[in-house]
Amino acid sequence: MDTAAVQQGTKWWSGGRSPFNASYGKVMMWYFLMSDAFTFGAFLISYGTIRFSVNDWADPNKVFNSFPLAGHANLPLAFVSLMTFILIASSVTMVLAVHEGHHMNRKGVEKYMLWTIIGGAAFLSCQAWEWTHLLTGEHIALLDNGTLSVLPTTVKSNPWGTEVHHEALLTALQNTPRIQLLEIAGTLHETGANHNVAALSDAELIRTIEAAGIHANNPGPIAFGGYFFGITGFHGFHVFSGVVINVVMYIKTKLGHFDQRGHYEMIEKAGLYWHFVDLVWVFVFLCFYLI
Repeated sequence: MDTAAVQQGTKWWSGGRSPFNASYGKVMMWYFLMSDAFTFGAFLISYGTIRFSVNDWADPNKVFNSFPLAGHANLPLAFVSLMTFILIASSVTMVLAVHEGHHMNRKGVEKYMLWTIIGGAAFLSCQAWEWTHLLTGEHIALLDNGTLSVLPTTVKSNPWGTEVHHEALLTALQNTPRIQLLEIAGTLHETGANHNVAALSDAELIRTIEAAGIHANNPGPIAFGGYFFGITGFHGFHVFSGVVINVVMYIKTKLGHFDQRGHYEMIEKAGLYWHFVDLVWVFVFLCFYLI
């Protein structure tokens, strides 16, 4: 800065247009997103520290291999890929909403904001199904007595445990009482197994289960479930908050509030938050579903 200008008391900024070339609201939104990024970063760093300090960790190809209405079909990462596509698509519609706002096109903003809201709601619905399936779905587990059973997810039988090797699986099947073999075979109906399982002998039940490629889990690290539900739940809360914000922005657009102001900057600020939520999901997807 020029020393002479300072001595003469020259005012370089009088409080008008921000020297950041952005409004006060945008600057504050960036500050908020930066602080929120630190929070997510701390969670993910904590997860990574535990993840790489434990040798026996969950295999995402085994944990996240289910799909709604697909029975016991083995579709690794198919459902979470659909969730990711939905969220990214909603980010695209948000960009289009902001673009229409720059052109003061209220109808265009309404249309793309509505699509963004639908995308966010669809993502939350997918996450609700995933959580429900992991918490209450049927999973084949190796019991303490060396037999197999169909159990809901618990600390002793969780879907993120280590898979039992084929030889150990056969041994466990041979030691499993007939009533539990019938229960396990009963879970294979949707994959085309013989529906009249009660008529099969124990040996035939074992061959049916083996042919279906069913696998069992030993108890897995409890930390995986804690981090998964904690971090994805925290992100899901952000998505839910974003959907609420977008609904409010849609209503205000519908009522013509932004036309009265002469700009659609609030849509742009809501867009910044929504893009941040999408970006965070990329890191969550990488840490839990790919690594």
